[in-house]
Amino acid sequence: MNVPTSDLCRELEARGVSRREFLGFCSAMAVMIGLPKSAAAAIADALENKPKPTLVWLEFQDCAGNTESFLRSSKPTAAEVVLDLLSIDYHETIMAAAGHRAEEALDSVVKNKQGQYIAVVEGSIPTGANGAYCTIGGKSALQIANEVCSNAAAVIAVGTCATFGGLPAASPNPTGALGVADAVPGIKTQINLSACPVNAENLTATVVYFLTYGRWPATDALNRPLFAYGKSIHDNCERRAHYDSGQYVEQWGDEAHRQGHCLYKMGCKGPVSFQNCPNVGWNDNTSWPIACGHGCIGCAEPDFWDKMTPFYAHLPGFPGFGKASNIDKVGFWGTVGVAAAFGTHTLIHLGKKLVGSGGEDKPADPTKGSEGGDA
Repeated sequence: MNVPTSDLCRELEARGVSRREFLGFCSAMAVMIGLPKSAAAAIADALENKPKPTLVWLEFQDCAGNTESFLRSSKPTAAEVVLDLLSIDYHETIMAAAGHRAEEALDSVVKNKQGQYIAVVEGSIPTGANGAYCTIGGKSALQIANEVCSNAAAVIAVGTCATFGGLPAASPNPTGALGVADAVPGIKTQINLSACPVNAENLTATVVYFLTYGRWPATDALNRPLFAYGKSIHDNCERRAHYDSGQYVEQWGDEAHRQGHCLYKMGCKGPVSFQNCPNVGWNDNTSWPIACGHGCIGCAEPDFWDKMTPFYAHLPGFPGFGKASNIDKVGFWGTVGVAAAFGTHTLIHLGKKLVGSGGEDKPADPTKGSEGGDA
């Protein structure tokens, strides 16, 4: 039986992406957004057969870090799949056109596909000096954002600058930088993908979910997809066991640091930061900051540059042990508690043996087997 090959499949094959790799990508996306692997077939069908939605990507007060993060994803993720699933009609960093031709492409989408396109916004929007801090093609970022975002079917804010204002909005915020929702109130549908920069896996999964189901994934109170921001970094951290045991790094390079102990004392903001970094990692899940020995700085949270600093000082409260708990005492008593637990276990085990033997050393009865139930 000959199965028709879609344009997408032919394009992926031309780029060296096999059918098996494509289906593996669909399975990975299903798992990432909280669906059973059986949903991979629905994802593959949607990606192969549904028409490409039009997308415009705006860059304002930014460093282009989100674009760089997205484009550096290896096959078959963002660069090999999503760029082939979307009709990207405007993106000043990657498009061939420049100057008037580029701006004409954007104007054409806004006028001719009103309510049908997706707008991705990267960077904060400066509102000071009547928007003069960022202008493109003779228009201020604020003017462009109002025109494009107000007419879009949905807006995806990528990176913490676009979602919450980010570093440009840090006190004293001389440019009057705002996130998209504050600068352009009344947007019908906005999805926030905060982080500095956005994790390309989260952007890919969000777009794939929309292409598959025709709706956006469930979000938290900050309009962030729950599959990516539903749990704190602390909940999924690979060093969580050391936290629970009261084992902390006291200074960079000490033995605890080399052993991979908890970085809370060194300023890690994982307990108050929500993102799936521990699960999806960065650079194709090569690693992530805490695995490299550096604490989380909370870059996915609102006002992180003001609220999470100083980055190398621990938070004043200690989540799970009560507000304003003394971190040093908690660490000490956590260690004592673990030691006591092991000590108690040993005494109980020894007591059982003494009771069973009458307090004397006797040879084991071969007819009774081992002391079942002793851990």
